[in-house]
Amino acid sequence: MMLVEEAAPDAGALPVAALRGYLRLATGFEMATDAAEDAALAGFLRAAIATIEARTGKVLLRRAFRLRLEEWRDPARQPLPLAPVASVEAVEVTDAAGQVAAIGPDAWRLVPDAQRPALVPSGGWLPSIPVNGFVTVRFTAGFGETWAGVPADLAQAAIMLAARYHEDRGDPQQSAAVPFAVGALLDRWRQVRT
Repeated sequence: MMLVEEAAPDAGALPVAALRGYLRLATGFEMATDAAEDAALAGFLRAAIATIEARTGKVLLRRAFRLRLEEWRDPARQPLPLAPVASVEAVEVTDAAGQVAAIGPDAWRLVPDAQRPALVPSGGWLPSIPVNGFVTVRFTAGFGETWAGVPADLAQAAIMLAARYHEDRGDPQQSAAVPFAVGALLDRWRQVRT
């Protein structure tokens, strides 16, 4: 399995102003609109978002992903590794010679789920994958296009973690651990795996 994020979150969707307010950085002065500082804050937010998404399997800001599989986990149901999935745009099978065949949406459907959305067949089985071939599933996942669509506890966790990264930027040992308060906000969103 190989999961590829096809586009980073839009810079305009990042809550730089909210992080600036949380950090109580100066406002009303010329220095407050410093582009370099905003870029640094956006970087801390991207890092915090990536950490939260890796720990929970939940995508905060909606964007496109590509999943490549050499075989189905189960030909009757293929779980997708991220949630919430808004849509599946395409399912394509590539054979050993590199020929790509699109599998129409009449052969599969998306089963939405808060923890493990899945691709299931419309009939008996998902399309077979040829020997030395693979299947590519293109899908869009995320809570919303803007920060307003992100659940409040996950949004707060991202702001708190980005602030921690901002404060610990000179000490890489400190920024390795997720603070307890952030972990507590993430607990209910984590997937239970057995």
